[in-house]
Amino acid sequence: MILLALIACLNTKAQQVTVVAETYLSDSTAFKACHASTVVRLPDNELMVAWFGGKHEGSPDVSIWTATRKEESWSRPKKAADGIGADGTRQACWNPVLFKAKDGRLYLHYKVGPNPREWKAWYKWSADNGKSWSTAISLPDKYLGPIKNKPVQLRNGSILYPSSTESLDEKQWLIHLEKSDAQLKHWKQVAIDCDTFQTIQPSILVYPDHRLQLLARSKQNVIVQSWSDDEGKSWSKLSATQLPNPNSGSDAVNLNGAQYLVYNPLKAGKNWWEGRSVLKLAVSRDGIHWRDIYTFENQEKGEYSYPAIIAGNNGHLYVTYTADRKSIKFVELTIK
Repeated sequence: MILLALIACLNTKAQQVTVVAETYLSDSTAFKACHASTVVRLPDNELMVAWFGGKHEGSPDVSIWTATRKEESWSRPKKAADGIGADGTRQACWNPVLFKAKDGRLYLHYKVGPNPREWKAWYKWSADNGKSWSTAISLPDKYLGPIKNKPVQLRNGSILYPSSTESLDEKQWLIHLEKSDAQLKHWKQVAIDCDTFQTIQPSILVYPDHRLQLLARSKQNVIVQSWSDDEGKSWSKLSATQLPNPNSGSDAVNLNGAQYLVYNPLKAGKNWWEGRSVLKLAVSRDGIHWRDIYTFENQEKGEYSYPAIIAGNNGHLYVTYTADRKSIKFVELTIK
C-alpha cells in the first residue's frame, strides 16, 4: 500500500513543460504530402529527422527525405532513399526509422512496396552521420525490422526491433519483436501472444532493472502493452492500458527515471483519420499509471499523428509528428 501511494504521488506531481523550439520541416516543391517521421541524435548536438514524402501515401514517387539541425538551423529536405528497383520499376517508400548504434553507425530502416501488407524491408547505413549513405540492403525474407518506432540496443550489443505484420485481408494485425546481432548479420523473431487484440507498431521502453515494456496501437480504441523480464527473450500476453487511442501510431521514451508517451487520446471515428486531431504528451513513473502533461495539438479536425520522440543528453525531449500531411512538425521540450 505504501508503494502504491508513493507511485500515485509521483504520478500526480506537477510538472512544468517548456517549449524550447518548434518549427515545420517541409518543401512543397519536392513533395505534396508527407508522413511517418523519425528523429535521431547525432554528435555535436545535431539532430536528423526523416519521413516519407511524395504525391500521396502509396504513390510510386514517394521517397524517404531527411533534414538535419545544426546550431539551431535546419537544412532543406534531402532525398535519402527511393523505391526504384533493379529493373527500373518504382514503388512507394514507407515508414523510415533512424537509429544510431553504439559503434557509431547511423541506420536508416524503411519499407518499399505497394502497401503495408506487401512491403519489403530495406536499410542503409552511414559512417559519416548521414552525409552519405550505403547502397540499399534488404533484410532477410520474412523480416521487417522496425515498423514505425526506434529499436533498442541491449547490453550485449544485440538490437531489438519493435515490429508487426498486417494480413492481406487486413483482418489480422499482430506485433512481434525481431532481434539482430550488432552487425545486422544474424536475425531471429520473438513471438508475442496478442490475445484478441488487433495491434501494430509497438514502441519499446527500458526500465532500470532491465525490464522492457511494449506499447502499441490497436483496433480496440486503446493502447496495449506487453512486458519482458528477460531483456526481450519472452513477453507477457498483451493487455490493455488506461490510455485511449483511435488506432493511431504513438511513440515512447525514457528520461530521468520517467516514461514519456506521445499519442492521440481520442477514440476512432467513422473515417480512419478521425480522432487524430488531438495530440498529447503523457508521463509515467511505472509504465502503468499515466498522466497527460502537455498538448501539442487540440484541433476540431485534421490529422496530427504518427509521433516520434527521443531524449537528449541535455535532458530535453525532441518530438516530431505529421502536421495534416502537409509537413512534419518538430518540437523541443524541457520537463521540470
